[in-house]
Amino acid sequence: MSEKKIHVYLMPGMAANSSIFKHIELPKDRFAIHLLEWFVPTKGMSLKAYAQKMNSFITHKDPVLIGVSFGGMLVQEMAKHMAVRKVIIISSVKLHSEMPKRLIFAKYTRLHKLLPTSLVNNLDLLAKYAFGETVTQRLELYREYLFVKDIYYLDWSIDQIVHWQQDQCDPQLVHIHGDKDAVFPIHHIKNCIRVKNGTHTMIIHRYKWFNERLPAIILD
Repeated sequence: MSEKKIHVYLMPGMAANSSIFKHIELPKDRFAIHLLEWFVPTKGMSLKAYAQKMNSFITHKDPVLIGVSFGGMLVQEMAKHMAVRKVIIISSVKLHSEMPKRLIFAKYTRLHKLLPTSLVNNLDLLAKYAFGETVTQRLELYREYLFVKDIYYLDWSIDQIVHWQQDQCDPQLVHIHGDKDAVFPIHHIKNCIRVKNGTHTMIIHRYKWFNERLPAIILD
């Protein structure tokens, strides 16, 4: 009897849709890929409650959860409420101490509360906040990837990122991080697989790196 397929669930980053994974390929005889999408939270919904709701979309036992950026934070919360084979985060953080100082500053000044309305109406600014880079010549590209523009969702997401307080993580968690990440700078990140010249959007632009290495990382 052949081995059962490993079910891999992919969670995009803040405001992005699952098309950021369109070039990610895993051997079909061993893995099955499933795409998760953001939904607008109900008023007052906690990140814990959001994670539990997202878990209702997981239909296989012992899945692999892979999350990018804020999606990486979310899959860690999801794994606290279900059995998983492995959690892999990309361009994200696993501890509050890995947050850049500007986000810690935002927590205490609440300056992030001023951002959402402008973000919704300014694609360049939204891309800067979500992806760590300006749109410049990639306008059409980011129109494809930036999907969730609901004001409450954006406000909620930024607030959850700023106030995330995790001080311990699963020792089996795998963290993949680019050394050119502008959103979560590498010098704050500990114990990760470092991707040379990888940016915050490397899941899009460096997909070949992931296609070559993810199978072994998952099976390790």
